[in-house]
Amino acid sequence: MLIYFKNSIRITTKNIFSVRLCSNLPKSKSCSQLSVKAYGQPTATTHPHLIKDGEITPFIQRSEFQERRQRLVESIVAHSLNCDKNSKTHLIVIPSASKQFMSDKIPYVFRQNSDFLYLSGCLEPDSCLVLATSNSLNNHHAVMFMREKDSHSELWDGPRTSCEDCINLFGVEQALPITELGKYLECYMKSNGRAMLWYDFLAPIQKTVDSVMKEFLDEKFNKMWESPIMFVHRLRLIKSHAEIQLMQKSCDIAAESIANTISFSRPGVTEHQIFAHVDYECKMKGAEYLAYPPVVAGGNRANIIHYINNNQVVANNEMVLMDAGCEYHGYSSDITRTWPVNGKFTPEQAVVYEILLDIQKRLIELCYTFPSLDNLFDAMCSMLGKHLEESGLIRRSFTENPVRVAYKFCPHHVSHYLGMDVHDTPSVPRNIRVQPGMIITMEPGMYIHSGLKVPKEYQGMGIRIEDDVLITNDGPVVLTKKCPNKLEDIEKIASENQRA
Repeated sequence: MLIYFKNSIRITTKNIFSVRLCSNLPKSKSCSQLSVKAYGQPTATTHPHLIKDGEITPFIQRSEFQERRQRLVESIVAHSLNCDKNSKTHLIVIPSASKQFMSDKIPYVFRQNSDFLYLSGCLEPDSCLVLATSNSLNNHHAVMFMREKDSHSELWDGPRTSCEDCINLFGVEQALPITELGKYLECYMKSNGRAMLWYDFLAPIQKTVDSVMKEFLDEKFNKMWESPIMFVHRLRLIKSHAEIQLMQKSCDIAAESIANTISFSRPGVTEHQIFAHVDYECKMKGAEYLAYPPVVAGGNRANIIHYINNNQVVANNEMVLMDAGCEYHGYSSDITRTWPVNGKFTPEQAVVYEILLDIQKRLIELCYTFPSLDNLFDAMCSMLGKHLEESGLIRRSFTENPVRVAYKFCPHHVSHYLGMDVHDTPSVPRNIRVQPGMIITMEPGMYIHSGLKVPKEYQGMGIRIEDDVLITNDGPVVLTKKCPNKLEDIEKIASENQRA
C-alpha cells in the first residue's frame, strides 16, 4: 500500500502490504462519514430519489465495485503466474474518459469510459484508477486520481469530488490529485522494480494519462506491459443481480417507448419525427439518453443497415425499420422493430416478417443448449436458406448452397453481447459458449435490395426483429418482451393513430 507521509518510512498495517513510502507527495485524508455537500456525481445524500445508502451508482453497492476490483486483480495474477511463477507484483492503470467538445466551449454530453465506470463507479472526467499489488497476492491497493477542487472551474462546470471525500465515496484506500499520477508511478517502481504494468497503450482513452504512461514506460526498467482490457471484459460479460436489474429497467423503458412510437406513427410522418418521439419517450421514462443514434428507415432505406440520416417522409404502404435503445444509469438496451406505417402488412411483407419471427423464436429456444454466438449465426443462415426456398423467394438450386445464399439476404451477425455498451465487451470472441449471466441480442434480418433476384413484389423490403435475451440456468429470458413482435400485435398498435 502507498500512503504518503511527511517522512520516508516503512510501515506495515493490517491487510495492507509494506512498501517504501515517498515524502514528496501530499497525504490523502479519509473521512469517517460523507458530508452533506455537493459532489462530482449524484450520491445518496444529494440524490436520494436515485441512489440508496451504500450505493455508488443506482442499484450497485460500494461493496460490489470493491469486489469487481478484487476479481480483476485475482484474474490477472492467476494468468501471470501461469506464464511466470516470479510475476508477483502488478500495477493496473484504468483511465476515465475526458470531456469532448463539438465546438469552442460547447461540450458533447459526457459519457464515462465503461471499463473505468465498471471498476470505480466514478462519473467524473479526467480521472484514473490504479490498482497496485505486492508479494501478498490476496491484497491490492486501490488509488483514485481525481481533478483537484477549483472554485473557478466549478462555477462553470459544477462541483468536483475532493480527494478527501473520494475515499469513502468510492471505497478506495487512497485518493490523490491527477497531477500526482507520474510521481506515484515513479515512487511505486522504486520499491517494485520488477512489477508488471497493465495499461492499454494501443487504445488510449485519455490524453493526459496516456502521456504520463508513455513517459513512465520510457523510464521503466523492465519495459514489460500488457493490456488489462480483456480481463475487464470477461468480468463485465457475466452480469450481477444488480446489473440484471439495471438491464431489465433499460429494456423496459426502450420496449415501452418503441411500442408507443409505433402507435404514434402514420403515413406522411417523417423519420425525424419518429426519432424525436422515441427519444422523448425514453427520457421521460428515466433514461439519460438513447444508447446510440437510432436507425429510423422508411421503405427501401431499410436496406442501408446503418441508415441514420432519418430525414425522409414515410409513405403509405411503406414499412418503418427502427433500431433504437436507451441507456439507463450506464446500461444499454437494443431493440429493432419493423412495422407498416399504415397499420397493415401487405401479403408479401407478412411472409417475410413471419419468416424472421419464426427464425428468432427458434434461435432463442436454442439458447437452452448454451451455444456460441457463431453457432447461432450458422443456425440462422441455415434456417433462412430453407425458408427462402420454401417461400419461393429464391429458386431451389443444386449448385449454390442455400446457407451461402442466406448470407446475401442477411449480411450481419445475428447476435452480439450487450451490457454497459451496445456492442459490449468487444475483446470477447463470439465463438465461446454463452453462460448464465450473459445478455445477448437476437436479431435476424432480411434486406432485399436491388441486387437480389426475387419476385418483384418483394423487392425493396428491409425487415429486422431484435430482442435482448438474458441467459440463465433455467433457459433464456427475453428482457424486451414488453415491446410486441407478433404480426397481429404489431398491426394493432400501428393502427392506433391512423387518419382517414
